[in-house]
Amino acid sequence: GGEAMYTEKVMELFMNPKNAGRMEDPDGVGEVGNPRCGDIMKIYIKVKDDRIADISFETFGCASAIASSSMVTEMVKGLTLDEALAISNKDVVNALGGLPPQKVHCSLLAEEGIQAAIEDYRAKQKAKSGAAAPKS
Repeated sequence: GGEAMYTEKVMELFMNPKNAGRMEDPDGVGEVGNPRCGDIMKIYIKVKDDRIADISFETFGCASAIASSSMVTEMVKGLTLDEALAISNKDVVNALGGLPPQKVHCSLLAEEGIQAAIEDYRAKQKAKSGAAAPKS
């Protein structure tokens, strides 16, 4: 089986991922997975003034999945939620300097993980504002 060729950037983020680890008390959590290849990705975000103030991830998967999660957290940190939602897996692949074709789905997980975390945050905010309404 031919080994997938990883760029230096992918290897570097795989060996030393940035923003890795569980976040205590996140404002939003996105969990996405691809049962077919066994990759599972959890993205944690803290939101302040509609911006991603802090972000971290836990990923169980191959080098591409871990590098993609690490890269996407770096890319969206400090962005507004809408800006973060606009980042696509192609942006992630380009930032990594390319992924082997069979590993591009890993970058899709990263895109979906961010979206899921933001959706989770927004759903919690809605629930909060709903719950705070005075009962008539």
